[in-house]
Amino acid sequence: MAETIPSNLAAPPATGSDTVKRAALLIAVLASFLTPFMVSSINIAIPAISRDFHMSAVAMSWVATSYLLTTAIFLLPFGRLADIHGRKRMFTLGIGIYTLASLLLAFSPSTAVLIMLRAVQGFGSAMIFGTGMAIVISVYPASERGRVLGINVAAVYTGLSLGPFLGGFLTQQFGWRSIFLANVPVGLLVIYFVATRLKGEWAEAQGERFDLAGSVIYGLSLVSLMYGLSLLPAWLGGGLVLAGAIGIGTFARWERSAISPLLTMDLFLHNATFAFSNLAALINYSATFAVTFLLSLYLQYIKGFTPQHAGFILVAQPVVMAVFSPLAGRLSDKIEPRIVASLGMGLSAAGLFLFTFLSPATPVEVIVGGLMLIGFGFALFSSPNTNAVMSSIDRRFYGVGSATLGTMRLTGQMLSMGIATVIFALHIGSAPIAPENYPQFLAGVRTAFILFAALCFGGIFASLARGKVR
Repeated sequence: MAETIPSNLAAPPATGSDTVKRAALLIAVLASFLTPFMVSSINIAIPAISRDFHMSAVAMSWVATSYLLTTAIFLLPFGRLADIHGRKRMFTLGIGIYTLASLLLAFSPSTAVLIMLRAVQGFGSAMIFGTGMAIVISVYPASERGRVLGINVAAVYTGLSLGPFLGGFLTQQFGWRSIFLANVPVGLLVIYFVATRLKGEWAEAQGERFDLAGSVIYGLSLVSLMYGLSLLPAWLGGGLVLAGAIGIGTFARWERSAISPLLTMDLFLHNATFAFSNLAALINYSATFAVTFLLSLYLQYIKGFTPQHAGFILVAQPVVMAVFSPLAGRLSDKIEPRIVASLGMGLSAAGLFLFTFLSPATPVEVIVGGLMLIGFGFALFSSPNTNAVMSSIDRRFYGVGSATLGTMRLTGQMLSMGIATVIFALHIGSAPIAPENYPQFLAGVRTAFILFAALCFGGIFASLARGKVR
């Protein structure tokens, strides 16, 4: 355990029968597959959705951003509520809302309804993200965390892997609405397993108060920040971004004085491992999430590939992630997580740098090679980084710890999409992507990858700064 972690935050061994452990892991794996599958499937289907609803480039980005924003707003509050009222209860409610929203999304009649229902889907996802990993951590001892987190992360990347491929196939053969319908049976299966296999409840913070005021400040700040990014370079956009940044600062000050805070700021102020691991996650996701979105558009618009063909190419990154994540998780049980994770961050930065040279003539082999390099780097980063975060906190903070890490992930994903949205706004404005503005679109894609590569390179130093976990 790192010297920066207070002794009262040392996590005791978790307990759980083999039956409960297996059930918790199975449910977490299914849930961890479901939501990334949706995210990556939608990325490949966005051009088809855009054609049906005649969307602008900025509106296209909001199909992904509305989901991410809603999830990020509610993830931390739901993680805290799960610690107080029960993680299993919150998880079950979340998977139910997510599944219902998926069904309704398949019948969306307009852009506005689609974006609204994506927000509802994000609301349910926040309950899943804030509790699934916390339940697994609650029943597995510290000595097994790296292994099970590696399995869980592999499920995430399996969902990401199958998303572009199956999403492209479904979109081409049955239309984009079939992607949402495909989520419904998996969601129902998860609900069945929770009801029949997962026995017990976990609520180590039972009886503590919920910080409603802090939740409101936090949520409004994120909305202001992300909506402002979508309006840049207009003055209103700049003002909203500034207001969002001030709101985040206000939230941090409020939490320090709150009797029962939504987020215990001491976890950041007196726990270097927790603080820098979360910062590294924020940077990593900010630099890598929009890769699939941008390359999906590039492959279909610039290269002229079908959704199925583009999905087959994009599958290279998450397949490598899924294959190597369990190995990275086991390594983090034996080697300092900062070493493995920092190496992964460096490899991802190198892969992003390759894409700064994209042109209409770029060979597919180069694109696949860059995706595999990013995927390998991300696999080395994610499991060890998660292990470092959850091993640095006490059991009663597992829900908040899981939700905080999830918030860093989703905030990073939103910032990644926000960067892409701003660049599109600067290069092609509100016009749809069409042959006459392909040069401007491609210039914007290259600009985005320059920024992402620089960001990821800077993240190496945040990863190294976390210190030793053991």
